[in-house]
This record gives sequence, C-alpha cells and structure tokens, in this order.
Amino acid sequence: MTAFSQGATPVTPTRTTGVTAYGLSEEARSLHWLLTDLVEEVPGVRSVAVVSSDGLLLLSSAPDHPGAHGVGGAAEGPRGSTADLATIVAGLGSLTSGAAALMDGGPVKQTMVAMAGGGLFVMTISDGSLLGVHTAPDCDMGVVAYHMALFVGRAGHVLTPELRRELRQSVEAAG
Repeated sequence: MTAFSQGATPVTPTRTTGVTAYGLSEEARSLHWLLTDLVEEVPGVRSVAVVSSDGLLLLSSAPDHPGAHGVGGAAEGPRGSTADLATIVAGLGSLTSGAAALMDGGPVKQTMVAMAGGGLFVMTISDGSLLGVHTAPDCDMGVVAYHMALFVGRAGHVLTPELRRELRQSVEAAG
C-alpha cells in the first residue's frame, strides 16, 4: 500500500530542476527524481513524457529546461510543449501496438524514430504506460535506450493505479 493510498499528509512543494513535485507521495517524488535524472544525465535529451495506457500525460520534463542538453537552450520539444510530446507518444504507441497486432508480433517493447532534426524513442512500461524521449540528432541512441530501460525497470513496479491517479491529478493541478 502506498503512502498516498494510506492518506499520508502531503509534503511541502519541492522543485527539482526541470520537474516540479508539489505535495506528492514518496513514490511520485521518486518517479520525478528518476525523470529528472534521465533528462540531466543523458546528453542530447530534449524532453521526456510518461503517458498512461489511455494516453494521458502523467509526468514530464520541461522542454526549455537548461539541463536538457538540447541545442540552443530554448524550448525544443515538439512545438515547445511536453503535452505535444505526450500526444505524439500516445499516438505512436497506439499505432505500433495496432501494427504489432496485425502482424501477430506480440506486445511492442520499444519504438525509435530517427529524423534529420532529432529522434523520438518510445518504450513500454510494464503497466501499458509509455515513456517517450525526444532527443537531439547527435545523441548516442544506445545511451538513450539504456537509460530509458533503467527508468522503465525502476518505474514499472511502482506505477500502480493509485500512483497513476496521483500523477494525473498533479498534472491537472499544475495545468
């Protein structure tokens, strides 16, 4: 049972570089920390979004975040918005899942789109949620995929329905 489901008192607002965690449970703050670590530690990462299986944004980085290692330092996500990244990730996840079903390929584990101006990586989290990462064109794809797999491995077992609800409410409150 999570601290959130036990009715724990919310914590004071905290701010980590690029990701804000207002009054969240320990599990939610841990996911924010993991996301911030992914953004700050992996060169070439422009923006990151975690999307629920039904396409709702759960967690994201700020695309104009200075630690995002992007080129130029300005808003570099799709149209400068992690909400747009979340929409793209959800759509791509749905498209690839449909394609895999038509081809009897089983569940999709990861998708990578290489573009002249960057890359888009999408990886499935154990509960059907998706991790999407938008990168600069010169990123090391192996390093990005490795760190995404670490995030998925660490986040997959804690992303319970209660935590997804808490994260969704946090996104709605911040918007």
